[in-house]
This record gives sequence, C-alpha cells and structure tokens, in this order.
Amino acid sequence: MSANLIVLAGGKSSRMKKSLDSIDLNDEVKNIALQQHKSLIPVGPNDEPLMYYLLLNAKAAGYNHIYIVTSKENEAFKSFVEHYSFEGLHINFCIQHTPEGQKPLGTADAVFQCLSQFEELTKAHFTVCNGDNLYGVDALKDMLRLREAPHALVAYNREGLRFSEERISKFALMVFNSQNHLEQIIEKPDEHQVAHCMSTQGELRVSMNIFSFYGPLIHKHLKDCPIHPVRKEKELPTVLMLAIKEDPAAVYCFKSEAHVPDLTSASDIDQFFKT
Repeated sequence: MSANLIVLAGGKSSRMKKSLDSIDLNDEVKNIALQQHKSLIPVGPNDEPLMYYLLLNAKAAGYNHIYIVTSKENEAFKSFVEHYSFEGLHINFCIQHTPEGQKPLGTADAVFQCLSQFEELTKAHFTVCNGDNLYGVDALKDMLRLREAPHALVAYNREGLRFSEERISKFALMVFNSQNHLEQIIEKPDEHQVAHCMSTQGELRVSMNIFSFYGPLIHKHLKDCPIHPVRKEKELPTVLMLAIKEDPAAVYCFKSEAHVPDLTSASDIDQFFKT
C-alpha cells in the first residue's frame, strides 16, 4: 500500500537569515543558511541536514512515496537527494510556480499545485508537513492510522514544546470536541482566548503544521481556498475550516505530548539536538 508524504520545503527563510549575525556560527554553516532552505542547514554530528532526519523518520513510520515541494530553484534539494541514500523511498519533486513578480501563494497553494502535478494524490490519503520541523516517528505514524474522519492533524500539548514562551504564545490553538474532532483554529491567540481554551478543555493544544488529507474530499477546498487578506497567501488552516464547514466531523485530532525541533531562527541551529 502506498503511503504518501508531501514535504513543504518552499519559503525564503527570512527570519533565519536576519538572525544569523546574532550567534557564533562557522562560515560554512552560515553560508548554507544564507543561500539555501532551512531544511538543508547542517544540524547532525556529520553535518547531516534536518531534511535527512525527517526523511529517515518518514521511512521508519512507513512512508514510501515522498513529494518535496520547492521553488524552481531547487538544485540544492536535488543534490541532497543524490548525496544521501534513502533506499525504499520514491522521492519526487513538485515545483510551486509563482506569479511573475509575486511571492509564493502559501501552503494551500503549494499542496494544490502538488496534486495538480501528481494526479495520483487526488485519489489517495496523504500527509503534509513542513520541511523545517523534525516530526517524530509516532506523529508521522498517527497520520497513517485508520480513522473515520477523512482528514486529521496532530494537536501538540503546549506544555511539551520546549520553545520560549514568546514563540509558543504565537502558535495557533486547536479547539476540538469530546470526540477529538477539530472545531476551530485560533491564529495568534490573545490571553483571553488562551484562558478560555484552558478553562473549557483543561489543556492547550497547538498546531505544528502536520496534517493528513483525503484527496477526493480536500482537492476542491484547496482549489477554492481564498487568499488571506493580510498575509496574501492561501493557507492550510483555512482549508481545514472549509472542510469542517461542510462536515463538522471532517478533521480528527491526534494528541501528542512530544517536542518538535525546528529551525525558525539562527539560535535553533546549535540547539537542534539539545532541546
């Protein structure tokens, strides 16, 4: 049986690049961070990049078809795949085309373009995750588990994430019912919304952007996703809300207590395997 993982590796990594002078890095790592995507920055003992560990975890979780979504300038990703051996993984590249003179149109657009380029995904279940987060094997396995809901996500306990309070406070909050079906996503919640979620749910669950979708039911929502009025992007949380509007039981929340190492700023590089 085919298990599909779409890895979103696009983006300009602007926050990472702006913060590189704030820490002491060797010139080689700094140059890679300046010129390439965050997922290709060396973090391992032998300079393995984050993407290396993410694909190893995906393989261990049972995935065999990988779709890496990049910009058209993706020679570094192709070199990475050629350099490392990922026996048992069929790796494809999807190009997220961008309107002339504009920035990429967001995560929902990236997934829609991937389905447009690989029609088999429109008929299958697939997982979507960020390329600059190291999701654990258990979370990746959860996205493959049998469930009645067509779509799913991993809802992480805020208490288990070892980030600064300032960073965590900006993560989107998950609101779900007693059957663990997603009801709402609160982007950049204020203190009153945080307090309300804690009082009604007894815990705070956040998204780290790992989702499972059923192609035949999510394709139209990806296609119809509106552009966010401020960020000017088509975003996957909006797609989830469209799915829930059509079917309140469309999205199941798998709970996780794990930490998810990521590369948001330069300070995360040295701390990657220490947190």
